[in-house]
Amino acid sequence: GALAGSTFAIDRTFLARELGFSQVTPNSLDAVSDRDFLLETLASLSILMMHLSRFCEDLIVWSSAEFGFVELSDHFSTGSSMMPQKKNPDSLELVRGKTGRVYGSMVALLTTMKAVPLTYSKDMQEDKEPLFDALETVDICLEVFAGAWQGMQVRGEQMEKKVDPMALATDLADYLVRQGMPFRDAHRVVGNLVAGALADGRVLTDFNLAELQSHSEQFGEDALALLDVRHSLSLRNIEGGTGPQAVAEQLQKARRILASS
Repeated sequence: GALAGSTFAIDRTFLARELGFSQVTPNSLDAVSDRDFLLETLASLSILMMHLSRFCEDLIVWSSAEFGFVELSDHFSTGSSMMPQKKNPDSLELVRGKTGRVYGSMVALLTTMKAVPLTYSKDMQEDKEPLFDALETVDICLEVFAGAWQGMQVRGEQMEKKVDPMALATDLADYLVRQGMPFRDAHRVVGNLVAGALADGRVLTDFNLAELQSHSEQFGEDALALLDVRHSLSLRNIEGGTGPQAVAEQLQKARRILASS
């Protein structure tokens, strides 16, 4: 059989070239019994779907009434059968759900291969259905997600309203560190400041310089500039950071990669 090779003195390099293969298989047993290339394909598809699913999860939460950060177009949403006001992100939920289907295809082939001896067996005919199903599923999901993303409305103002001013506490601690205070001491000082604000029903942006200095005299007037979300973001314009300029550079890099692929 094919596992043993051939008794004829054939020119395998010539045959491989004529048949459109990149090279000659180095081992006949491996050539008929290996399905790593399919498993690697299914693994890549599973990883892709995992990332899509995580994007969908964020957008599903963000599109809820509690957040309102994004709104999907009507083309990628459905109404509720009972609640007239409800808009369901069905397209994203279906992509999230299809992720398990692609995972299942990979596990199915792994399970098929786990006890097959190192040669060809008819079990391996089960390699095609999970592969073709996964490829078709991912293709559809990419198309749906791209359409949902393209038609989505982003509500930046709503996002900014939801920012918790307490998130600026780390910037205040970093400020004290720059003044020479050890970080663990700065952490304690700002922690006490936050605790006091919470007890009084206030937020950090309510504080003036005198109140900051009551917790540490090392706070200077320039510390007040830190009590601003946009200023806080601007401090993070390092390579790979979350500042506006850094994110813009990351987007440009991603677009160049897509354009060259």
